[in-house]
Amino acid sequence: MKTFLETSQSQISPIKIFHDFKQITKAGLAISVVFSSIAGYLLGFDEEHPFSWITLLMLIVGGYCMVGASNAYNQVIEKDLDALMDRTKNRPVPAGRMTPNVALFIASLLTIIGIVLLYFINPKTAMFGAISIFLYTSVYTPLKTVTPLSVFVGAFPGAIPFMLGWVAATNQFGIEAGTLFLIQFFWQFPHFWAIGWFLFEDYEKAGFFMLPTGKKDTKTATQIILYTLWLILTSLIPYLGYTGKLQISLPAAILVFLAGIWMLIYAVKLYQTRTPKAARILMLVSVSYLTLLQIIYIVDKFLR
Repeated sequence: MKTFLETSQSQISPIKIFHDFKQITKAGLAISVVFSSIAGYLLGFDEEHPFSWITLLMLIVGGYCMVGASNAYNQVIEKDLDALMDRTKNRPVPAGRMTPNVALFIASLLTIIGIVLLYFINPKTAMFGAISIFLYTSVYTPLKTVTPLSVFVGAFPGAIPFMLGWVAATNQFGIEAGTLFLIQFFWQFPHFWAIGWFLFEDYEKAGFFMLPTGKKDTKTATQIILYTLWLILTSLIPYLGYTGKLQISLPAAILVFLAGIWMLIYAVKLYQTRTPKAARILMLVSVSYLTLLQIIYIVDKFLR
């Protein structure tokens, strides 16, 4: 027979705590978002704004805290709705492994740590980080059960990380940071509508409105194609020379264009088949596309 101490230790083992922390902060998503910030930072630093490992480390930790806080707040707010969906019912709060108060404490602590670290970089970075949390938790999250426009609202905090790195490197928000923001802004729509498509039935259980028409139809698929086209065009703007210090060479522009065509092909396939499988593939391709685009931008900067 287990003693009380042994039972308690097994219930609160470090492995379980770490696993729940990863889930409450959505570690996979947070890391991908932080990667966008790192990419923006690597694009932003120059002779006038020299590279700093300390700044980069604060951006990584602070960025993770801000994203983790947003996700934790979201799971507190949506705990009852999460319990209705297969995808989310085993998260720490709806599954009962973590109380809402503990999750709220974690979210608040991460917010404070994140804002402080980003403020040490510069006040603008902290401001945009705080705006991201506010929009995600106070506007996007409540709108998910009200209107498909929630995706449009959610695209704003979702687009901040890429440009946040530039602001962290330069302490400036100009045409360069705005272009990085616009690229990730347009990317949000085909990415999240693809998710909303293949998880449509699961989202429906919680009353979430994620698709622009509310249905898995040709109009939604058409909008996915249109926003993919806007994404391709926006990603090529730095080649035209109108985006200040943010520029790419012709070889990089060709590679970015080809990557965009790759994503467009799968957007068209979704239009043609309108299946959950096609939507899932498009989602995976969109993630790969964004990472590839950022790598091309970075490599091109150091090769020019």
